[in-house]
Amino acid sequence: MPVAPLSAVIWESALLAVPAGYAAWLDWRERRLPNWLCGVTLLAGVVVTMAASGAAALPTHLLHAGVALLAGMALFAPGLIGGGDAKFYAAVAVWFPLSAGFRLLFLVALTGLVLTVALWGLVWRRQRGAGPSGQPRTVPYGVAIAAGALVGQVW
Repeated sequence: MPVAPLSAVIWESALLAVPAGYAAWLDWRERRLPNWLCGVTLLAGVVVTMAASGAAALPTHLLHAGVALLAGMALFAPGLIGGGDAKFYAAVAVWFPLSAGFRLLFLVALTGLVLTVALWGLVWRRQRGAGPSGQPRTVPYGVAIAAGALVGQVW
């Protein structure tokens, strides 16, 4: 995979940071990722891909998003992940070519693991000191998707 100039990486990362940061904040606060935010993230990824790499690069990015959406819906059907998580991951995937798919998946999974362990630690500490409390039933995976994608942009 060719290496992009540093200035392009900075601009692409900054442009991804806007919807990704908002999605992370919203998912942390409300445990939801609205359709409009997934759509904006997808559209911005298409525009950035065309501007940075040209229209010839777009099919592999769109294919990555399509594969990610199919996989996400397969995980959503039995309730393993939320529908917003599946759609947001697919929207973020369009920022990366298909060849970077496993790298993005690894980075999102790694940041998700760190987030889950951190939340588990907070809940365990809270429960140990004050007795049973409202344990979060879900992990705001939009935070992990956003963090993994931003790391993937610069690494």
